[in-house]
Order: sequence, then structure tokens, then C-alpha cells
Amino acid sequence: MFSVPEQKRVRVILDADAKNEADDQYAIVHALLTPKFDVKGLIGAHYGSRQYADSMNRSYEECRKLVSMLKKTQEVPVYRGASEAVKDEGCFEYSEGAKAIVEECMAEDERPLFVAFTGPITDLACAWLAHPEIAGRMTAIWIGGGAYPDGGLEFNLSNDVKAANIVFQSDIDLWQVPVNVYSKMMVSLTELEMKVAGCGEVGDYLFRQLVEFNDSLAEQLYWPNGESWCLGDSPVVGLMMDQMHFLAGEQEAPAVDQDLRYHFSGGGRKIRVYHDINDRFILEDFYAKIKKYARKHT
Repeated sequence: MFSVPEQKRVRVILDADAKNEADDQYAIVHALLTPKFDVKGLIGAHYGSRQYADSMNRSYEECRKLVSMLKKTQEVPVYRGASEAVKDEGCFEYSEGAKAIVEECMAEDERPLFVAFTGPITDLACAWLAHPEIAGRMTAIWIGGGAYPDGGLEFNLSNDVKAANIVFQSDIDLWQVPVNVYSKMMVSLTELEMKVAGCGEVGDYLFRQLVEFNDSLAEQLYWPNGESWCLGDSPVVGLMMDQMHFLAGEQEAPAVDQDLRYHFSGGGRKIRVYHDINDRFILEDFYAKIKKYARKHT
């Protein structure tokens, strides 16, 4: 047995489009099982509002389900995020989730605060627009955006380009994990069947919901591939455990156009962009923690 020294624990808020597909659930469970984290809340994020008008509520309910499965309902609050993308800097939704971010940023707690986003970065943009004083009081980590230097098609960015531009142009401390990096989190369904399924109620659910989602897209030939998946949201957990700064570099924050392409003025502020990720560390830690949790609660 081991314990994490209290002075080395970090505060965490995780903002997730949790019902979009099947990988957010893995990152959420991983975060909730990590003793270094004092999880201050989960936020349900919108996704593809043109397809699902109630996408945020779907994410919110999925977060609640996972918290309940892990019997953490009393200690981890779940908040509703913005229901749609930012319209402009003067027209945005100051959601429950955005308020929770602001409140935790302003709390009198010297421990580091990470606010991690595995979907659109809407709630961070709204929190900053309402209270720009939160900058300097937390580190934001975002799974999203195309590969540098050109950018291009990427799902999380596509769901709120305005929010991304607001955050890129703000003074928020931002770590970005773009698509070419988070795509390295590849697993096979056999791997998940052997290492996740069978690990209690939550392990069975994580595997089952992924298989069901995979099967639901059987007629769609271009994605998914049938026997593999990308747990692309899980890098946020690894980076909050260990920032792995040697796998990142400083990069001028881009302006993003409607084609999701990056543009640089040459004088923009700097952000941290990861060019690699330690997938072995992240995946093996997750497998060990869910197995340990299942043993303890079976």
C-alpha cells in the first residue's frame, strides 16, 4: 500500500462530452480512481448540437452514472455545462460548470488546480469571459485541435471554434494535446476485454458501452475500424499525474479559421503543446487501478 502526500495532491475539474462516443468514460473513471486527485467536480459538455440538441444533458447524465457506479455521489458534484457553442464574446452561456470553474479558481486553496477538457472548450471560454481574473489561478488541459503547424479537421475543436479562439487569445495557462498526439492512445478491443471487462460493475460497463457503440456504427465503413479504439481523452489523466514537460514545447497560440486551420501572427502569446504522450504509463496505470478497485469492492 502507498499514499500520496497531501502536499502533492492536486485539485481537478474534468469537463467531458461524456456521451459523445466511448472513450471519455475511461478518462473519467481513471481520474476518479487516482489518489493524487481531489476531484472537485465533473462537468457535462455539449457535442455536435446540430445532431443532438440535448447533447450536454446526455453528457451530464453519463457523468452522474459513472460517479454513482463508483459510489462517489456524495463527494464529487456533477454540473451542467453550456448547452451550445459560444456565439460571440458578448453572447455566451454562463453555465453551472463555468461557475464551478470560477468558484474553484477563486477558492483559498494553495494546491494546484487543473481544469481538463476532453470535448469542446466552451465552459472555460465562458468562465474566463465572465471572470477573466481566473487566469493565473489554474492550468487548463485540452484534448483538441489539429496537428501543428497547419491544424485541420478535429472533432472537439469543430464543436466550438469561437471558444478555442477565445482561450487561445486569453492569458489562461493552457496545455494542448492535439489530434496527432492523443491518437497515439490506441488499444484493441481484445486488450480491453482482457484488462477492463470483469473488473466489477464499472469495468463491465466501460467495456460493454464501447462494444455497443462500436456495433452501432457497423454500417459506417470509414470509422471505427471494428477491432480497435483510441482512448484519446486519457492523456489528461496522465498529464495531471506527471506533466511530462519533456514531451512538450512552447508554441505560439494560433488563430483558428472556420476550416479549422491555424494562422499565426508571429506575436501571439505562448502555450504548451504536447508532441508526444507516454501511452504505456497512462494505460497501465488505468488497468492497475480498475483492477485494484474491483478487488477491493468485490
